[in-house]
Amino acid sequence: MPLTLLPGPLLGERTTLRLGGRAQAEIIAESGKDLDGLPKILEKLGARPLVLGRGSNILARDGDLPVALLRPPKGRPPRVVLERKGVVRVRAGAGLSLQRLLGRLRTWGLSGLEGLTGIPGSVGGAVAMNAGAYACETGQVLARVLVYGPKTGIAWLERDDVRVGYRFFAPKREEEYFMVLAAEFDLKKHAPDWVKNRMAEVYAKKKKTQPLRAASAGCVFKNPEAGPPAGKLLEEAGFKAKRLGAMAFSGVHANFLVNLGGGKSAEAFELIEAAGEKVASLFGQKLELEVRVCP
Repeated sequence: MPLTLLPGPLLGERTTLRLGGRAQAEIIAESGKDLDGLPKILEKLGARPLVLGRGSNILARDGDLPVALLRPPKGRPPRVVLERKGVVRVRAGAGLSLQRLLGRLRTWGLSGLEGLTGIPGSVGGAVAMNAGAYACETGQVLARVLVYGPKTGIAWLERDDVRVGYRFFAPKREEEYFMVLAAEFDLKKHAPDWVKNRMAEVYAKKKKTQPLRAASAGCVFKNPEAGPPAGKLLEEAGFKAKRLGAMAFSGVHANFLVNLGGGKSAEAFELIEAAGEKVASLFGQKLELEVRVCP
C-alpha cells in the first residue's frame, strides 16, 4: 500500500505535553515495505522527518514547523519467537503501546521490562530513547531491532550493531535518520503473579513520586553522571512547583514539566532555560535535556 499523507497535523494533539504547532504533514506507513517511497516524499515536501510514536518525550515549538511526522507501522501483536535455557525472546512492533506489551508479558510471566510500567509511550519510542526506571533499561534486554534508514533500507540489527547508552540509542551504520519498526527482547521466566506484583510495585512507587496523570513529557533533564539527580537539583534551586503561565515544574517531582491547561511552548522553553541557568549558577552543573525538542 502507498504511504498515507495527512496535511497539517498539530503537535499539540499528538504529544503527551499537549504543546506544539503545525507540522507540514503526517506520513503513515501500513508496513515496512511502504517506506521505499519515503525519501522522495520528504524531498518534495522540503521537510525534516520526525519519527513520532505516542509523543511522550517531545517538546514541540509553536507555529508552523518545518517537519513531517513519520508514523511507524503498528506491526503484529507481541509474540514469542525463541525460547532456550530459561530465556524467552519476544518480538513487538514499534507502534505497539508499551503498556499493551507489558500487559502481555504480565500474562505470560516474563520479566525484564517491569521498570517501564506507567510510561505512556510506544515500543519504538522506548527503544529509541532507551527508556528505563528503577535499574531497568530497555537496552538491557534488547536482543535485536528492525530499523529503516533511507540509505540502507530495512534490516535487522543485532545488539552489537547498535549503540546504547543512558537515554540514547542509534544504529552504528550511518543514516540521516532512522525509524524503529520492531524489536526483540530477551526476557526471563517468572510466575505471572510475581511479574504482576512487581509491575504493581513499580506503578505504586511512580504514582507517589511522579505526576502520572498530568499532561507531561516525562523528565525534562537527564540525571548527571555523578552527584544528585536532576530532580533534586531543581528542587534545591526552587523550581519544584515553579510556574510560568500555564506551564510548571511539577509539585510532585521537580524534573517533570506539566501543562496545566492551555500552556504555550514559549512558556515551557523560558521556564526550562531559567531552571538550567539557576542550577548551573548554584551548583556548577550543566543539565542536559532528556526531552526531545522539535524542531
